[in-house]
Amino acid sequence: METFTEPKKLTDFRGFQKQRREHLARLKLDTIEVPIVEIIRGFAKLPYCFTLQSCYGHFVHGSQEDAQNTEPLPAMDGTALVEYRIAYIALCIENNALGRALLADLRDIQSIDPEYVQFGSAGWFWERQPNTYALQVEPRRHMDKDRVVVGYEEAVHIESVRGRFFAHLERLLRVRLPRDGIS
Repeated sequence: METFTEPKKLTDFRGFQKQRREHLARLKLDTIEVPIVEIIRGFAKLPYCFTLQSCYGHFVHGSQEDAQNTEPLPAMDGTALVEYRIAYIALCIENNALGRALLADLRDIQSIDPEYVQFGSAGWFWERQPNTYALQVEPRRHMDKDRVVVGYEEAVHIESVRGRFFAHLERLLRVRLPRDGIS
């Protein structure tokens, strides 16, 4: 995210529920990338947050030039270069007890791999909507970019981190949602 910054402090925002209803009314799950559609559906069920944008993250390379590719990285020459397009989820969170708890849980996801997972605010989201946060998988040295070229070995590591990142979000939602979990 080109405007990624340290997370801002939650503020009081009386229009949160109205904004949430409007965003959920426009949410079209059939436009969400298949690997993360259940995560987005899960967040939509939480009454104290809503998603703004998301991306599964994509690897573009010599044998795969589709920028929307969700296939695993193939075995490649270790010297190959891979363009990585950032995996992220951007959320708006209500300033209440449950929202603050979710914020803490999201912040903790960085522990998966602090050099490759960041939690913060994106300036352009915040300008349009207060209390917005982004959680992303990106090499820390490039955390303010939407795409980056990395070596194959690092791309494999990013792919592994991305898998753990989304699995962690699924587990978080199962804990926060009613007993039936993500459906």
